[in-house]
Amino acid sequence: MRTRLFVFVSIVQAILFLAHWSVYATATHFWDGLAASWTVKLAFVLLSVSFVAASLRGWYSYDPLTRAFYSISAIWLGFASFFLLASVVSWIAYGVSAIAGLGWRPAMIADVTFGAASAATLYGIVNAAFPRVTRITITLPGLPPKWRGRTAALVSDLHLGHVRNVRFVRRVVNKLLALQPNIVLVAGDLYDGVAGDFEKLAEPWRALALSPSPAGPGASALHKPAFGVYYIAGNHEEFYRNAEYLPPLLRAGMRVLDNEKVEVDGLQLIGVHYRDAAQPERYRLVLQSMHLDRNRASVLLLHAPVRLAISEEEGISLQLSGHTHGGQFFPWTLVAKRVWAQFNHGLQRLGNLQVYTTYGTGTWGPPLRLGTRPEIAVITFQ
Repeated sequence: MRTRLFVFVSIVQAILFLAHWSVYATATHFWDGLAASWTVKLAFVLLSVSFVAASLRGWYSYDPLTRAFYSISAIWLGFASFFLLASVVSWIAYGVSAIAGLGWRPAMIADVTFGAASAATLYGIVNAAFPRVTRITITLPGLPPKWRGRTAALVSDLHLGHVRNVRFVRRVVNKLLALQPNIVLVAGDLYDGVAGDFEKLAEPWRALALSPSPAGPGASALHKPAFGVYYIAGNHEEFYRNAEYLPPLLRAGMRVLDNEKVEVDGLQLIGVHYRDAAQPERYRLVLQSMHLDRNRASVLLLHAPVRLAISEEEGISLQLSGHTHGGQFFPWTLVAKRVWAQFNHGLQRLGNLQVYTTYGTGTWGPPLRLGTRPEIAVITFQ
C-alpha cells in the first residue's frame, strides 16, 4: 500500500513540476529581468511542491496553519492551471506574430494571456463560492399520489475539509432551510478525504434533521424537511474509517442508507455506497436483495452515474448522482464530457431509467469553477 502511494505521489509531483517548469520557461522568455532571477526560480520550485506537501500534511492535521497552507496551495494550483494554458497560448501567438510579421512584443503577448488567466481564475474562485439552485421537474411512473408536487433537495460533493468547512456547510444548510424541500438527499463526498473536526462539520445538519434541534433563527420545525435527511458515502469517504465520520452525522440526525431500501411515505428510497457499486455483480446482488416493487416508483441515491444498465435492469425509476463535478473548470470540463458523455450533468434517460447528475455543491482541489456552477438541485416530482 505504501509503495503504491509513493508511486502515485511521485507521478503527481512529476507532472506538477513539469507544468511549473513550462510556466517558468515561458515567463523567462517573454519577460526579461525579474522572471529570470533566483528569487523567482526558488518561488517556482516551492510552489511546484506546495499542493502535494499540503495534501500529505492535511491527511493528518486540521490545525489552522495546515488549513491555511492547504487552502493557499489549492488556490495557487488553480492559478497554475490557467497559467499553463496561458503559456501555450503565448507561444501560439508568438509563432503567429513571427510568421505573419505582426511585430507583437513578447512582453505584450504575455501581459494579455497571463492577465486573462489571472482574471479567469479569480472569477472561478468567486463563482465556486456561491451555490445556486437548479430546479427540475421529473415525472415518475408509479409515483404515489401523495408525492405529486413534493420536492427533494439534492446536494453532493461538498468536499468539506480544509478549504470548505463549517462556515460553508452552514451556508448550505441555511439555503436548504429557506428552500423548504420535503426531503434532503446527500449523494456522497460530503468530506474531502483530509483530516477534519467531524463533530463541528456535522453539527449544522441538526437544523434539518427530524430529531430535536436547538432553538434559533431558521431552526423552526416548520422549516425542516418533513421526511428528513438521507446520506450515502462517496469515494472520498473511503479515505476514512466509518468510526471517524459517521457517528457525528448520526448524532446530528442524518439517516445513512447503508445499501438498503426504505419506504418514505410510499416512495421506495434506495441508497448504495460508492464502494459497493465498484463491482458489477456485487452491485446487482445489492439491488436484488432489496426486492423492489417494479410497479411503484423508486429513487436510487448513488454517488457516481455508474452501473446504469444494471440499475435499469433491476427496475430503478430514478438514479440521483454527483461525482463528475462537470469537470469543474476548463479544460477539464471537456475531459468530463468525454468520459461521462450525456450523463456528465443534468437529466438523462437510459431505457426506463432516468438519471440526474448534479455538478455538486463544493469543489475538490482548486476551489474554482469555470464552465460549471456549484448547485443545489431541487427536484419536483409529478
